[in-house]
Amino acid sequence: MKKIFVILAAAVLSAGVAAAQDMQQATDTYNNGAMALQMGDNAGALDYFKQALTMAEACGEAGADVVANCKNIIPNVELSIAKDLIKAEDYAKAVEQLNKAIASAKEYGNADVETEATELIPQVYMTQANSLLNAKDYAGAAAAYQKIIDADPDNGSAYLRLGTALSAAGKVTEAEAAFTASMQHGQEAQAVKQLSNMYVRLAAADLKAKKYDDAVTHALKSNEYQENATAMQVAGTASMQLGKNAEALKYIESYIALAPSARNIPDMYYTVAVLAQQLGDNAKACGYYQKVVDNAKYGATAKQQMTALKCN
Repeated sequence: MKKIFVILAAAVLSAGVAAAQDMQQATDTYNNGAMALQMGDNAGALDYFKQALTMAEACGEAGADVVANCKNIIPNVELSIAKDLIKAEDYAKAVEQLNKAIASAKEYGNADVETEATELIPQVYMTQANSLLNAKDYAGAAAAYQKIIDADPDNGSAYLRLGTALSAAGKVTEAEAAFTASMQHGQEAQAVKQLSNMYVRLAAADLKAKKYDDAVTHALKSNEYQENATAMQVAGTASMQLGKNAEALKYIESYIALAPSARNIPDMYYTVAVLAQQLGDNAKACGYYQKVVDNAKYGATAKQQMTALKCN
């Protein structure tokens, strides 16, 4: 009986030594992780901490402190790796890594990391999308902005930039919808400006292509969103080409009112004078001819017409 007791005692002693060795290995592995972290090797540190966690969990109560430390630090290291990927502009991997950090944070109860990583994801998409937009990859930018909106349907800035990407890609209807959505989410001033600019660009392109009806339509659409001197000039020029002098006169007068200091104002004064004269509005013609009597380009003709019209 005594011999059996000795054998059992030896077995217990052996198990205790083994457990102590396992705990020492877990501690050493954790310390290696801490050293790697200090050296800036986040990926290496993460591997060490994960190994230490598994080892310490196998040690039961003895490994409780190491387990707690690993569970606290692993989500933070994963978040740091994600931030490094963001700095390196590897946005796809950064989002993947942020999701890993969120999963670990949820599993280990690290609310701060979960919140920060969750908030970073739309910021990463925004940075990626802006980069694509600057590179004129409009389709890629639009897709990235849409991801932000899918995650945050109230993000007015994302709608605004989505509209910009779609507009640049020539998707006018979709762009208008995006700009309209941005107006509904706090970006009204910028969205209105972008809509006006989008339609004035279309109007100018129509005028160049001699699509005069479309030029007028798009110019007026631009001006509906925001008074736009260029739109009125395009509308006036296109209307003259269509033989619609009364409308042309109205639009050019609007241009003059919106851009009174523009370099081409003498040209516009003379144009209005001629249109008014053709329409039989002699008083208006006289008034606009009078504005250019001292102009080197139009002065002589203006004086002749004022004499013919018997202007006072």
